Order: sequence, then structure tokens, then C-alpha cells
Amino acid sequence: MSELENQIQIRKEKRDRLLEAGVDPYPARFEHDHEPTAVHAGWGDIPAEELEESPIELRVPGRVRALRKHGKTWFLDLYDGSTKLQVMVRRQALSDAAREILEQTDLGDYLGVSGRLIRTRTGELSLLAADLEVLAKALRPLPEKWHGLADVEARYRQRYLDLLVNPESRRVFEVRAALVRALRSFLDARGFLEVETPMMQPLAGGATARPFVTRHNALDLDLYLRIAPELYLKRLLVGGFHRVYEINRNFRNEGISTRHNPEFTMLEFYQAYADYRSLMDLTEELFGHLAEEVLGTTALPWQGATLELSGPWPRYTVREAITRFGEIPPESLEEADEVAILCRERQAVLPAAVGGEHPVFRATSLEAWRSQGDPVPSGWYGHLLMALFEAVAETELQQPTFVHEFPIEVSPLAKQAEDRRFTERFELYVGGMELANAFSELNDPELQAERFRAQLEARGAGDDEAHRFDEDYVLALEHGMPPAGGEGIGVDRLVMLFTDRPSIRDVILFPLLRPVPAGGE
Repeated sequence: MSELENQIQIRKEKRDRLLEAGVDPYPARFEHDHEPTAVHAGWGDIPAEELEESPIELRVPGRVRALRKHGKTWFLDLYDGSTKLQVMVRRQALSDAAREILEQTDLGDYLGVSGRLIRTRTGELSLLAADLEVLAKALRPLPEKWHGLADVEARYRQRYLDLLVNPESRRVFEVRAALVRALRSFLDARGFLEVETPMMQPLAGGATARPFVTRHNALDLDLYLRIAPELYLKRLLVGGFHRVYEINRNFRNEGISTRHNPEFTMLEFYQAYADYRSLMDLTEELFGHLAEEVLGTTALPWQGATLELSGPWPRYTVREAITRFGEIPPESLEEADEVAILCRERQAVLPAAVGGEHPVFRATSLEAWRSQGDPVPSGWYGHLLMALFEAVAETELQQPTFVHEFPIEVSPLAKQAEDRRFTERFELYVGGMELANAFSELNDPELQAERFRAQLEARGAGDDEAHRFDEDYVLALEHGMPPAGGEGIGVDRLVMLFTDRPSIRDVILFPLLRPVPAGGE
């Protein structure tokens, strides 16, 4: 029998002894006054003399996190997930049932304690126990600490234990909750209406991504888990809700990395009569507000550096960013052939829309390629430009930076810019990762239909992430949608930034993981 199996057996025997003594180790409820954090908040500053003169009787529940014996006096620490309260127990002052509970108590058990507040000789606020009730008998011991690479995986799989033993992990999710509250209050104060849109959709739209497929049996209908709420939120613009937002769960059937989880949280909001430039200004204001509201400062530590969230932030076009950070002449970014050769030279990861086996990627130079005659398909230009941007510029964008004027091929829902190859779209980069994506929304129904048809052609050519044709959305646009700006902000990545966490798994309570192999722990 292993040490763990032995401990579990001992705890089960203690549970059985409680049952034999007529004590229910798993009662339904416990009437209480306060948990430990509230006890300290209410009486933490009261001196011992005042506690003696005006006794305070309380009933306090908590998990036992420490257990010490000093002769006939026992000391327990009750923990509520945030704060511990010391309990002093004089065994001879307890009833027979309470003494039995004390004898069978282990670390990790939940107890309810009735007693009087005192201060010990060392001045620590404590509860002098008059009675004990067992609330839940823990059959497995809690880990004392987590360390090493293997335990990183265990923290994700057993988040409940991670939260119990790692206060810094609990702090991450407290910051997350505070950020979501602050996002809501910021938008509510500016007249935005919070709404809810479908998570199961007949068409996966609003983004270029591979969806999860499910089925509704009663309707005999295939449905897609939402990859974005965008097209439904813009239908609400048509319906007269001119400022709307949703904090939503999205699902994308793609790879997993330190910045990608198949299930993730986004904030999306839409504002009528605004464009993407308006949203740049609003985003600067929002991030500064969040930093001050949640952390009390706009200077954030990030992976050994300091990021300053107060604006104004730099603004580069995609081509300007490639030129600046890749040291590539702007005239080399004008044609698909040239950008393809640069992608090869800079070892860019080519998207699905581009055939990586094309002869251009084996050419030694632009001149050598052109001597062969056939040009690179013009529809590749935008995809190649973005691959080059990701290779040479993305990781360089550590301080908050707006990148705008994205190619039309990768922006099927955005208005075109003056240079018709590009759109009025921006992404916000902070800490080398994309945090926000925004457009001046395309509201011309005929042009939107044309964009959808181009996406269908890309899908037919093998791009599984190309957008589908949404006839109902085009129908909505035909009724008239006001000019508008729309934006999505990745909440998980925002939490990563605000808590200085390099992995998205650190900020999602229960990230998706591979199943443990049979026989594994």
C-alpha cells in the first residue's frame, strides 16, 4: 500500500468512527455568522480588553489548514480560501460529541466552530471554541506545495487544489473578475447595452476560423458552436440598438498554444456612427481605465519589463510595421511576388490560403522567379503580407501599439480604405500579442455579398477557415445598417497581461487538456 493509499484508509476509518458516534460527516448546512475574512474585517483591530469586556459570540465555518497540540489545548487554523482564523480549543471544555470530532479531525476537513473571540498571549485574534461541528470529512490529503514541471500540468487538471495551496493563483482569478466588472461598468456608463446572442448557430460567422460542429436531433440540423457573435450583434445595429456589447464564450477548432485555447472569452462591442479611428481613441481610454481601476497604476510588469498603458500609443499600418521592424524597404511590399520571396527569406509561416508548395517559395530571388513567367496569384497578396508581418513585427510590439490598414483578403467584414487593397481595420498589440481587433464595419449589402463570394472561392481552393456566405446577414444589411465601428477584445489575454502570466492556461480556470492516459495520475 502506498503512502497516499494509507492516508486515505486512515481518513476513511476516522469517518467511520464519526458515523459510529452518531455524527454525520456531511451535513446539509451550517448556520453561521461570518467566514474568517469577514471576522478579521469586523474585529481585527479590537484590543483584547474590549473583547473581554464585551464578549462577541460567533459561529464560523472553514477548512482546517493547520492543526497543533499544546498539552490539553489544540490550535486550528480555519481557512475560507482567502484568510485564516485561529481557533483555540480546550478539549476538556467540549462535549463528548465535539471531543470525538476533534480527535477525528484531519487537515483539509471542513469544520464549523462556535465560540467567543479573544486575543492570545501573542495578540492574535482567535476564536475560543465552545463547540465543533464537522461539515465535510476530507478523504484525501491536500498537497502542501506544488513545484516542478509535472505539477504545472497538475495545477491545470486539479485547479481546485491549485487555488487552495497557491494564493497567487487565486489572485489571478480575482483580478479576472475585477476586469470583467470594470469592462461592464466602463461600457454601461457610455450608454452601451449588454446583450446575449446565440452560441449555437446555423452558420459559423463573424471570423475566419474552423468551427466545432454539433447536431440538434429534434430539428435534424447541423449547428456550429459560435466562433464570434459579430454578425448577430450587427443585426442588432440594424434593429436600432446603436451601442451594444456582449462578453461571450467563443469556440474555435484550432491548435492549442500558450495564447490559444479552443474555448475562450471575448468582449465584443459595436457603436453606431463611429469608425475604427473612434475606437482607437476609446480603446486607449478603456485600457487606462482598467489599469487604474483594477491595479491602481497604468504601469504593468510584464515578463521582466514594464508596459505603460497610458496613451497615446503608436499607430502603424501593417506595411509600416513590416518596414520598421523588419528593415524592409516599403517598395518591396507592393506586389505578391515580392512579398512571397520575402516570406521565404524570413521563414514566415504560410497560412492555409497559400499553397506552400508553390514554386515561388523555392526561388532563390525575385529575379529568378520572374524569369519563369507566371506571377503569384493576386489573391495571395494579403495573406502573404500578414505572414510576413507576423514573422518580422509581431513579437517586437511590446508596448501598446495599434496596427491598422489590414489587407482586404483577411478582412471580409471591414470597410475598404483609400487604398482599395486594404481595409479600415486595426489590431492592438501589447506584450507581443494581439489583444483587440476592430473595424469600420462594412454596411454595403452588395459589397458584403461580393466579399462572401470571394471567401467561398477561397474555401473551394482549400482554405477551411474562409468565411461562409450568410444570406440572412446580407438580408439584414439590405434593410439598412448605420455606419459603425466594432471591436473584439480577448478577455483571457487581457487577464494574462494584467497578471503577468505568459500562458493562457494560467488564466482559464479549467483549460482544455489532453486526457490522462489509462493508468496515469
